[in-house]
Amino acid sequence: MLDTDLALQKRLAELGDRAETRQMLVYSDFLNLHEQGALQSAKIHAPFVLYGGHPSAERKVACFGTEDADKAAENAPFVLLKIAPAAPKFAETLTHRDFLGSILALGLRRERVGDILLFDNSGYVFCMENIAAFLTENLERVRHTTVRVTLADALPNALTAEPEPQSVVVASERLDAVLSAVFRLSRSEAQKQIGAERVFVDSCAVTRADMVLKPNCIVSARGYGRFRYCGTQRETKKGKLRVTVQIYK
Repeated sequence: MLDTDLALQKRLAELGDRAETRQMLVYSDFLNLHEQGALQSAKIHAPFVLYGGHPSAERKVACFGTEDADKAAENAPFVLLKIAPAAPKFAETLTHRDFLGSILALGLRRERVGDILLFDNSGYVFCMENIAAFLTENLERVRHTTVRVTLADALPNALTAEPEPQSVVVASERLDAVLSAVFRLSRSEAQKQIGAERVFVDSCAVTRADMVLKPNCIVSARGYGRFRYCGTQRETKKGKLRVTVQIYK
């Protein structure tokens, strides 16, 4: 295990101990998928739950002191901001990288910012509450586009809707087989991504290409996307499996 992972686990364990000692909820910063995996394998004595602001969140905070997701959500120390072009008609087409780059250029740390979701050329950004005012006052441009930052009550409905189920044909329920079919990779490329610890199942890094997926698990592959594996439908005449997935955009 890397020294950085050990340091992270120690820091998260300290937050868990604080929650137990003070009998209160204690939150981490936003954790990426690798960090969430390190948390899952750490020796944490306190109960905890991960929460990211929306059901399919990738970046999440750890809430120590409860396993109740609703309780964690009610007290979560982050807010949702909308970053929108001031003059939509003349705005450039803005990407996730554009929004993130402009935010980090202000000197903010990545762990203070959660998921960034795009809708109608605007960015919906989850960020820690204590940097929201700074962002609102200081983020004036994304690329060359003048923007306005406001507090948002909720994500647009289009961003919270579950993706439509799709069926794909796979050789088996092995991780490499399903990953290959969903993202149209060669089997060897899928295995390469898994071996490089770039593939996560339910927030935990997986290095075994032969892992058999279970229904309702979430698979994330860096640089490719995420999907929910829903299970098998039937066997085809050629002996393969037709399975159902939900692919997140």
